[in-house]
Amino acid sequence: MWVNKYEGIGNVMDEIEVLFEFYKEGEATVEEVESTYQKAVVLVDDIEFRSTLDKEEDELSCLLEINAGAGGTEACDWAEMLYRMYVMYGEKAGYRVQELNRVSGDVAGVKSVEIQLTGDYAYGMLKGENGVHRLVRVSPYNAQGKRMTSFASVFVHPVVDNRIEIEVNPADLDWDTFRASGAGGQHVNKTESAVRLRHLPSGLVVECQAERSQHMNREKAIDMLKSRLYERALEEKRLAKSETEAGKMKNEWGSQIRSYVLDDRRVKDHRTNHENRNTDAVLSGDLEPFLKAFLMWSFN
Repeated sequence: MWVNKYEGIGNVMDEIEVLFEFYKEGEATVEEVESTYQKAVVLVDDIEFRSTLDKEEDELSCLLEINAGAGGTEACDWAEMLYRMYVMYGEKAGYRVQELNRVSGDVAGVKSVEIQLTGDYAYGMLKGENGVHRLVRVSPYNAQGKRMTSFASVFVHPVVDNRIEIEVNPADLDWDTFRASGAGGQHVNKTESAVRLRHLPSGLVVECQAERSQHMNREKAIDMLKSRLYERALEEKRLAKSETEAGKMKNEWGSQIRSYVLDDRRVKDHRTNHENRNTDAVLSGDLEPFLKAFLMWSFN
């Protein structure tokens, strides 16, 4: 990826040089030179931004977990909206998106859902989404049409691959099976293919119902557990390094990171102050400006 970007900048710089010679000979316009120059600026800015992804774990794919806050149907609907936003972002960014686990809301939406985004630097790009996301809107579920506030928490974990060694003792694992509740047709309701894994030393619990085979769900659950254990180790390292830096990365319920105010047409990140007035675009996956703003903010 880096080599391709470097070569791309070199090609554009060569193009600028040639166009400038043509301009001096009267064979190219100022607009053509300026347009090519702006292409080079965009490429250089992107390379500078990518340099913020300098941690070992930044290169990895990621697990993204969304949990509805208090508020019943309204909160579950908000969690579903966030799920759709991240799926659309992942597809636009070229990642492979897979739903791993879902607990549907009683009326609408989801109580919790977990997806995996597979591709280079998925974790590095999305790690700043950890925290509480706040929605303010006129509720479609309120007969009086009142303005409602809902919350959902997002947690992002790096997907451990064969470059990173995480030891898990089989004696420390407790397994349950249950019938899957997600998409998949009649099969998921007739067999106990879904699995729940408890890691006794840490107390971590993961569930997986992504596959039709219990064996495959067990393998995926182990991978999910390793990702959580690795994320926990990274958080401990951050805390040991600097309490100030760790404060930026907290994902506690009270650490509200972004507000989506639909009737005011405004999405604002409370850490970076980056704002977008096109709420429809943001909720349809136009997240990259927010992700870049966070990475530049946390890098400084």
